Amino acid sequence: MRKFSSSMMAVLAILTLILAACSNGTGDSPAASASAAESEAASESAEPSGTQAAAVDYKVCMVSDTGGFDDNSFNENGLAGLERARDELGVEIATLQSNSEEDYARNINQFISDGCDMIVTVGFLLGDATKAAAEANPDTRFAIVDFAYDPALPNVEGLVYNTAEAAMLAGYASASWTKTGVMGTFGGINIGPGVTDFMDGFIAGMNYWNEQKGDDVTMLGGRDPNDAASGTFTGNFDSTDDAKNVTIGFLQEGADVILPVGGPIGQGTFAAIREQGADAVGLGVDVDWTETVPDYADLMLVSIIKRIDNSVFAAIERAVNGDAPEPVFVSTLENEGVGLSDFHDYDDQIDQEVKDEIQALADAIIAGDVTPSDYYGE
Repeated sequence: MRKFSSSMMAVLAILTLILAACSNGTGDSPAASASAAESEAASESAEPSGTQAAAVDYKVCMVSDTGGFDDNSFNENGLAGLERARDELGVEIATLQSNSEEDYARNINQFISDGCDMIVTVGFLLGDATKAAAEANPDTRFAIVDFAYDPALPNVEGLVYNTAEAAMLAGYASASWTKTGVMGTFGGINIGPGVTDFMDGFIAGMNYWNEQKGDDVTMLGGRDPNDAASGTFTGNFDSTDDAKNVTIGFLQEGADVILPVGGPIGQGTFAAIREQGADAVGLGVDVDWTETVPDYADLMLVSIIKRIDNSVFAAIERAVNGDAPEPVFVSTLENEGVGLSDFHDYDDQIDQEVKDEIQALADAIIAGDVTPSDYYGE
C-alpha cells in the first residue's frame, strides 16, 4: 500500500471528522508533457453541450489525477462540471492530464504560468501539490475534489462527498438481491473517505438490511471501523488485472454482488464476472456506469452517484460571482450531491416494497434518524 506523509494522514483524519459531523484515475493517454496550450485547444474544441453563454474574462483550468479524463468515472465527471461552466457561465477552460504523481505539481505550475484565474485539481492524491501551489500563489483561486484542509486555506475550496449515505442505500438494495447471501467490496488505494466511505456505507446498508429483515448476509473485503488500514485494496487505481484477481477470489468464496471502488479499475470486476460466467453483478461508482460503461450494463445492478460535476460547477460559479471560497463544501443526499442511479436492467428484480424501503431509508438519513456510521463494520 502506498505510503503517505504524516501531514497528509493528519489532514485525512481531520477530513474524516468533518464528514462525520456533516452526516449529523487503463489505456494510453496523452503525454503529461503536453503543453497547456495543446490541452486548452483540446478542451475548447469540444462541442458545447447546450446554449453557449456569453464569454466572461475568467479562465478555469483543471488537473486530473492519474486515472485520466477518459476514466468513465471520477475525472471524467469532474471534466463534465468544467465543461458545463464553459457552456453556462462563459468561462474559458483548459485541462492537463497527469500520468504520474510527478505530474501533479508540474501541471499545476504550468497553469499558474498560463495565468489561470482558478485551478481545479481532481482527487485526494493532489492534496500536497495543491496546498503548496495555493500557499505560494494567494491570488489564484483553487478547488480540490475529495479533499479539504484544516486549517482552511483562504483561496481553496475543499469539495467533499458524503458517499456513505448513498452507498448505504446501495448496500440495502444489494442485500435484497443477493442469492448466495455473500457480498464483497474492495478499493483501489486506501486514501480514506474518498474510497472507504463507499465501502463503509455499502457495509452499513447490508447491516441495516440484516437488522430490519432478520437476515444474515455477509461481506467479503469488509472493514473494521476502528482500524483505518483494514479492508481489501488493490493498492492502485491503474490495474484492471488486479481488480479482476480480487473479484475472482470473491466469486470463488460465493459472492454474487461486488462493489469495486477504484475508478476505472472497477471495470476489472465486470470483466471477471463475465469471463467466469458467474451469476453475479457489480456496482458502479461516481457516475451511472450503465451509461458510461455500457458494455457491462447487463451486469450492473446499480451505481452510487457522486455528483462531482455539480460541486465543481458550483465552485466555479461562486468564483465567477465573486463569492468567497467555501472552505468545505459537502455533497449529501439532502442537497442531491450523492445518490443512486436507476436499476436499469435489474429494475424488475428489485421489489417495489424494497424500493419503498430504500426511499424511506434515504428520508431517515436526511432527517438524521439513521446515521450510516452506526452500521459500519463487518
